[in-house]
Amino acid sequence: MKIYTKTGDKGSTSLLGGQRVSKDSIRLEAYGTVDELNSFVGMIRNFEIADYDHNLIEFIQNRLFDIGSSLAAVDKDAEFPLPELRTIRKKDIDYLEQSIDRFCQKLPELNNFVIPAGSELISWCNIARTVCRRAERRIISIEGAAKDYNDIIVFVNRLSDLLFVMGRKYAAENNINEILWNNNL
Repeated sequence: MKIYTKTGDKGSTSLLGGQRVSKDSIRLEAYGTVDELNSFVGMIRNFEIADYDHNLIEFIQNRLFDIGSSLAAVDKDAEFPLPELRTIRKKDIDYLEQSIDRFCQKLPELNNFVIPAGSELISWCNIARTVCRRAERRIISIEGAAKDYNDIIVFVNRLSDLLFVMGRKYAAENNINEILWNNNL
């Protein structure tokens, strides 16, 4: 199978159902941002991290593919039958929340904003967090998103919280002082 098809050379692409859409459609922007997020989350996996964290990131990356597929699948005007897709479930959201709680148990209470810096690993967590927030905004921009993608929106919202907490966790584990926002500078 060839990687290039030349079908997108004029600025359009196909959704999972075969419908052609402009490459600047909000739907494409949403699942493209989820794909970008997945790449940044993958960077965190390149570091020496605990097995729990590695397994968590593997889970997250697979769910992000599920989310991208769901965003790319539209029944309306579909030329082809849609494939069976895995949806985001309550237990997926619960896993993120349990991980946040697990990590927060060992962290000092936060009373100030944290500057996203301190080490390469902490920075990757925060880059992923900000891309996650952008993905959330793009998903919400899709018409009917609040109804059609509610579980996805909740999952992505929790994921951004988790990525923030992971940055704090790695600072604590590596004895790196968090850099707090100083609005007097």
